[in-house]
Amino acid sequence: MRTPVLLGELAKLVRSKNAGPFWITFDIMFADDADFKRVVCANILTKSWVAKTYQVQEDSVIFVEIAAASAIKFSFPRPRIQGDPGETDMYSGQQYAPLLDLEVG
Repeated sequence: MRTPVLLGELAKLVRSKNAGPFWITFDIMFADDADFKRVVCANILTKSWVAKTYQVQEDSVIFVEIAAASAIKFSFPRPRIQGDPGETDMYSGQQYAPLLDLEVG
């Protein structure tokens, strides 16, 4: 049995950013194939988790595991258009934070 580790410690890069003014995208990249496979096989980072965590409709989430790049990418429509009144993160650069504490078994 593996000791659980946080995704933020296992991943080489975890980031979020705008994908235009209407979408936000997230990248999780790993230093090697073993770490990538560990996260994928743990089945904890899913469209369902994204939808629940970010309070978006699951069918609006685009979720891709890219084995050739040892990376996971997902995107969904921004809750508010960039620059709209009430916008709290103009560049979506802080939205990745919940990913860091996701426990991988």
